[in-house]
Amino acid sequence: GYSDDASGWTAVGRANVIFDNLIAQGKAKPMIVVMPLGYGTMDMIAQTWSAWDHKELVNRNFTLYTQVLLNEVKPEAEKTYSISTDRKDHAIAGLSMGGGESLRTGLNHLDGFAYIGAFSSAVPDKADLDQTFPNLASEVKKKDRLKLLWVACGTDDHLITPNRAFTAWLQQQQIPVTVIETPGRHTWMVWRDNLIHFTPLLFQH
Repeated sequence: GYSDDASGWTAVGRANVIFDNLIAQGKAKPMIVVMPLGYGTMDMIAQTWSAWDHKELVNRNFTLYTQVLLNEVKPEAEKTYSISTDRKDHAIAGLSMGGGESLRTGLNHLDGFAYIGAFSSAVPDKADLDQTFPNLASEVKKKDRLKLLWVACGTDDHLITPNRAFTAWLQQQQIPVTVIETPGRHTWMVWRDNLIHFTPLLFQH
């Protein structure tokens, strides 16, 4: 998420504890989880919260993040760990800014990801959805292309309205999406709960 660093999901999100408990209970499959720094350009941080008022900067941040993730982070992880090359064994998920990055990266690179999770995400403006995801409908129609698209948001979150517009657009495109709305604001309580319920659905093919 914006203003977090690479430790956010473990230090505050307790992702390591959540994963370990789910695996120990037999509710989730063992997996390798990579949690990189979530910025495509550090200009996003240099301008603080006003960065979100600059559409060009926001779009550049998302575009560069995808490039870094696919061309630097992913190859390094594959070199370091024994990671499956099958796209059906790959998921991408994130919260807020990271959720927006997961959607843009995952939905535009379905050759690399079969499971996508977006928690309280910074989704594109309604007017920009066709441009942001230009070939999505045709890509999804390819056999068994998208195992799970999970879009969740708290009902008291300031991002609930754009998230509802996004999921409505997906449904109009006949793209299967799991829509989750829970009580809560833009907080870690919501995101931890999302992770607890999203993770057991992964890699069940």
